[in-house]
Amino acid sequence: MIVIALAMYFALPRDASAHEIPNDVKVHAFVKPAGHQLQLLIRVPLAAMREVDFPKRGAGYLDLARAETALRNAATLWLSDNMDLYEGDTLLGTPQLIDARVSLPSDKSFETFDQALAHVTGPRLPETLELYWNQGMLDVLFAYPIRSETARFSIHPRLARLGLQVLTALRFLPPGGTTRAFEFHGDPGLVRLDPRWNQAALRFVESGFLHILDGADHLLFLFCLVIPFRRLWPLVALATAFTVAHSITLIAAAYGLGPDGLWFPPLIETLIAISILYMALENIAGSNVTRRWIITFAFGLVHGFGFSFALRDTLQFAGSHLLTSLLCFNLGVEIGQLLVLALMVPALELLFRFGVAERIGTIILSALAAHSAWHWMIERGEQLRKFPSPAADAATLASALRWLIALLLFAALAWFASRAFDRWTRQRNRPPPQRPEAP
Repeated sequence: MIVIALAMYFALPRDASAHEIPNDVKVHAFVKPAGHQLQLLIRVPLAAMREVDFPKRGAGYLDLARAETALRNAATLWLSDNMDLYEGDTLLGTPQLIDARVSLPSDKSFETFDQALAHVTGPRLPETLELYWNQGMLDVLFAYPIRSETARFSIHPRLARLGLQVLTALRFLPPGGTTRAFEFHGDPGLVRLDPRWNQAALRFVESGFLHILDGADHLLFLFCLVIPFRRLWPLVALATAFTVAHSITLIAAAYGLGPDGLWFPPLIETLIAISILYMALENIAGSNVTRRWIITFAFGLVHGFGFSFALRDTLQFAGSHLLTSLLCFNLGVEIGQLLVLALMVPALELLFRFGVAERIGTIILSALAAHSAWHWMIERGEQLRKFPSPAADAATLASALRWLIALLLFAALAWFASRAFDRWTRQRNRPPPQRPEAP
């Protein structure tokens, strides 16, 4: 009897997708302050709302005539309960649900706020439409009470549980200002839609600090940099050269002055691996401070582009403070580098003093770094070969010419700085003049 009961259970028709988590979910949203209301327009796939029992008819078609209550429950349970909006530092209260309705997946009204608002407040789909429940889109209009439309607003969308991969495209429309577009994955935390300069600065200092600590290739480059030079003044020269160089290309890339081809990121990643390999091999062969800081400056230009790729998705949170955010990201990177150097230098000193002779230790550590860099170079080179060579058109040639001129200027500055550094070093190492002996 148990076997028969189980067979009958599994033979019964069931909605298999009712409790499945969707793989990819894209959310579209608009936030617009107007008078004493903050309007939130949002579109989410119905398939992402798994715990709502939508009324169905026939072969799984959504019963639009009886769906009003379920749609409003879904809007509250999955959207407004999982989104916090702030006016300044004040959490806004429970919003008014103006309308919730179903749209076809082919509907294009959420391309602009005006079209989306007209669609949500306009005629509904006909109740006789045959639309499978998990193929429709839920469009919702919320209204939050606010004190002033000119206040600074923030949003914390906790929508990651809608799917395995949730992408939210949000646009903020301040009164009389330029629309600001945001795009983030999962739960981005608190997003300030119009940040003050100090709020943007703090976010980007933190971002730069965490990036340098999370970047294995950048850390390995720093490691190779300091193995043979652990005294104060050589480290100051090397760190300054690296900082100035990556700041130049990071800011240039943020302002759109770098190549935008798909081949460029894998090229830079390959060059970063080559920079580590070169530094490691130079450590093995022997190096001096004068040559090392020039090479460090050159490779710093490459690493600056690498930083810009990590920063690309974060610049949307800078608001109108792009340059401030870039400088603060650099500041965060430098704080992270100083922390890493403060840990590396004493560790190397202890290793070379009590563990292994300095020259042998330098060769062993550099060989290990070169081994890792070699594999990275091969792997990233394979990715680079998948992209076609850049077209030799007028735009590409003009960009190449601009960067060639810039590199020549950098080389001239490096030459003058090298000469000045040599003179300073000779004067610093010159023995003090002997005083004539008294008769």
